Amino acid sequence: MLNSKLLFTVFFLVVFGKTAFPQLGFSHEIGVIAGPVEFRADFGSRFDEATNLGNSGIGIGIVHYINFAYRADCNCYSTDTYFNDHFKLRNEISWNYTVLDHHGEWVKPKYTSANANKLRAHHGVAENFDIGTQIEYFPRSIRSFQAFSYLLAPYISLGIHYTSSHPQASTTYGDGNVFNGSNIYSYWYENPSLLPPLPAGVPESEREYPINTSPISDWSMVTSVGVRYKIGVLSDLLLDLRWQLYFNDWVDGFNHKLNYNKFNDWLLWLNVGYIYYLD
Repeated sequence: MLNSKLLFTVFFLVVFGKTAFPQLGFSHEIGVIAGPVEFRADFGSRFDEATNLGNSGIGIGIVHYINFAYRADCNCYSTDTYFNDHFKLRNEISWNYTVLDHHGEWVKPKYTSANANKLRAHHGVAENFDIGTQIEYFPRSIRSFQAFSYLLAPYISLGIHYTSSHPQASTTYGDGNVFNGSNIYSYWYENPSLLPPLPAGVPESEREYPINTSPISDWSMVTSVGVRYKIGVLSDLLLDLRWQLYFNDWVDGFNHKLNYNKFNDWLLWLNVGYIYYLD
């Protein structure tokens, strides 16, 4: 799953962080995270909970923290400033994978039309590799948490990730070719009565096809709320709920133009993790 470039990136993050940042007096933490992903794509109806809960997958990642509260070069606390005692910088490389299907009202067994069958037959996969940085804010003192003054340290974060997406698409309808317009839901392409009009002079034959599985790369915004639980002098457990908004609507390889497709793709990721203090 992880190709050589991604493995090199992980190695670079760890080695560069360990060799460069200690010269500035920063200490480091490293950890692993994993948990279920809810991918909100253009499959099914937006805000339909059967779709949202049905299109769930998995995410895993490696995280690296720069801890400003402690100095690696002297094994002592850093200057006692508000920033040093309440912020950490988080670098991450992660992967998520979700199988996508149409759920909800319009694929119920009571619907027996060709369009309903086309919806049931259409499947997709969202697979994304992420690398990025977040700034985490801890309302309570990081120093006090490390000294076991309390066991729980809540935080919020905001950051930006660069995402490489490798979507997939398939259908079991007709001849099984998902790029044959007669095999997909007619209102996405062949029956444009509900779609936005094309620019003047552009023939209907040039309407953009709603499925594209070419790999793409783009930016995304990440924000989360979480908590750490201290289990040892050099180790914490982590619980984190993330919202990630992609700056592209082709992350799932599917972008129809119906009027309820108003947002870019996004996900929710509930992950648990283990964090180890390197210094």
